[in-house]
Amino acid sequence: MTKHLSLLIILLLAACASLPEFDTTKVNRQLTPETAKQTPAGAKGQTVLWAGTILSSKNLKTSTRLEVLAYPVDSDGWPDLKAKPSGRFLVNHAGYLETADYAKGRLLSVVGPITGIQKGKLGETEYTYPVIQAEQKYLWPKSSQKRGTRVHFGVGVIFH
Repeated sequence: MTKHLSLLIILLLAACASLPEFDTTKVNRQLTPETAKQTPAGAKGQTVLWAGTILSSKNLKTSTRLEVLAYPVDSDGWPDLKAKPSGRFLVNHAGYLETADYAKGRLLSVVGPITGIQKGKLGETEYTYPVIQAEQKYLWPKSSQKRGTRVHFGVGVIFH
C-alpha cells in the first residue's frame, strides 16, 4: 500500500513540474499586443508575458522569427484559447529554433521586452505587429494543446 501511495505522489508531482516557471517580476501584465500597437513609443522596452498559437516560423540569418496569434494569459502562462484573440505579435529568438517543432498550431508562451513594431501584410491588408525579443519561452507539449484538467485518473480498455 505504501509503495502505491508513494508512486501516486511522485506521479502527481511530476505532472505539476511540467509548467513553465517564468520570471515575471518585470512583466507589465496590462500591456496586450493590441494596446502595444496603439502606443508603440510607450510600449517599447516594456517586458511582457504573451502567449498564443504559432501561425508561422522562419529561420533568418542569425535568429528565428515566430508569428503568434495572441490570447489572454492565465496564471500559469497558458494561453486562454476560450477567450477572444488579442491580436498578433512577432517573436525574435536569437539563434536557431527548429521550425518543425515551432510549427503552425503549436502553443507558445514567451517573456521579453517589446523592441518595437513592424509593418507587414496580413493577406492584402496592412498590419502592424508588436515585436518582442524572447528572453524566456515555453513551447507547450502537443499533448497539452487541448487543455483540460491536469490530472486524470481512470482505468480503461481499448479494442481495435
